[in-house]
Amino acid sequence: MQVIPPALERLISDLARLPGIGRKSATRLALYILRRPAAEARSLADDLMILHEAIRLCRQCCTFSETDPCIICGDPGRNPRLVCVVEEPGDQIAIEKTGAFRGVYHILHGVIAPMDGIGPAELKIRELWQRIASGQVDEVLIATSSTVPGEATASYLAEMLKESHVRISRLACGIPMGMDIKYADEHTLAKAIESRQILKNLP
Repeated sequence: MQVIPPALERLISDLARLPGIGRKSATRLALYILRRPAAEARSLADDLMILHEAIRLCRQCCTFSETDPCIICGDPGRNPRLVCVVEEPGDQIAIEKTGAFRGVYHILHGVIAPMDGIGPAELKIRELWQRIASGQVDEVLIATSSTVPGEATASYLAEMLKESHVRISRLACGIPMGMDIKYADEHTLAKAIESRQILKNLP
C-alpha cells in the first residue's frame, strides 16, 4: 500500500537529490510546501523555471550573475589587479561578508579531485591563466579550502603560476585544517585575508 501520494513522493525524491538533503529532510520540506498556499508553491516553481534563463557566468570571474560583468567586476572601487581564487560562489559570498577584501575574484567551480574524475580541465583554470597572461593582474590570492582537494588545487595553481609575473599568496592563519571556508565566521576569514602568506614574490 502506497501511503504517500505519488505527486508528493515525486517532490520528496526530487528534493532528496539536493546536496545535504536526506530523505527525512526532503519529506519535511515537501510537507511544508504542501501546507503553504498554492500561490507560494507556484512562485517557487516559477523562480526555479527562470533560474537558468536569468543567471549566467560572468565572463571575467566566472561567478553566477544576472549581469555581465558581474557587480563586483564592474565596481570601479575594486582593485582589479588583486584576484582572489575560490572554489565556489559560496566561498566568494563568505569572503564578501567580511568586508576585508577589496579586490576581485575568480571562481574555479570545484577542486581537483582525481578520484571523482575532476582534473584541471574540468575547472575554470584556463580562464584564470588567460586573465593573468593579459598582464592585468599583480597578485593572485589562492583561497581554496584547507581540505585535501583544496590543498591539492592550491599546490597545482602555485606550481602553474610560479613562472608568471604575478605575486602568489595563500590564506594564512584562522582557517583550520580540513575546514571548508564557506563555514568560517567573518572575523576568522578577515584575519586570514589580512595575514595571507606570499608564495611567490615579484622579482
